[in-house]
Amino acid sequence: MRLLCDLWLWLSLLKVLQAQTPTPPRLPPPMQSFQGNQFQGEWFVLGLVGNSFRPEHRVLLNAFAATFELSDDGRFEVWNAMTRGQHCDTWSYVLIPAAQPGQFTVDHGVEPGADREETRVVDSDYTQFALMLSRRHTSRLAVLRISLLGRSWLLPPGTLDQFICLGRAQGLSDDNIVFPDVTGWSPQASVC
Repeated sequence: MRLLCDLWLWLSLLKVLQAQTPTPPRLPPPMQSFQGNQFQGEWFVLGLVGNSFRPEHRVLLNAFAATFELSDDGRFEVWNAMTRGQHCDTWSYVLIPAAQPGQFTVDHGVEPGADREETRVVDSDYTQFALMLSRRHTSRLAVLRISLLGRSWLLPPGTLDQFICLGRAQGLSDDNIVFPDVTGWSPQASVC
């Protein structure tokens, strides 16, 4: 009888804990009728919001650019370049198209068994702005990141609000938003 009571207590406790575990918000769908040939090219990363960012990270983000090059098989090769003082940090990855246009899996070119990452273009007008959402699954958690991209540093009215609202819809707060420090920054082809 004691074993039965203990089992009932554990099952009840498990049920209560499951009810308290928040369900993550559903990801927004990729944009309808995504056009890769219009999306390719250079974008400036104007803002990031994510569950791994904190207010103290704001000073660490410098301005950087991402170049998306579309290949014949629908993949995007992506190169990023960020100036830090007088040197340039670069990194790259490949976006492999998924079943739905505008949705991709990310290949960082690392060993098998690496964290799985998926990304999608949520919205873009192709000429001024784009919003991308990425989710990387680690062994312990899902890392969510939303990128605000611009072809220049000027955004159409309402774009910044759309970026912030997308972050909030994913359960993120204003403390999870970082903008690059552009004080004294100008693109220097000689550096990157």
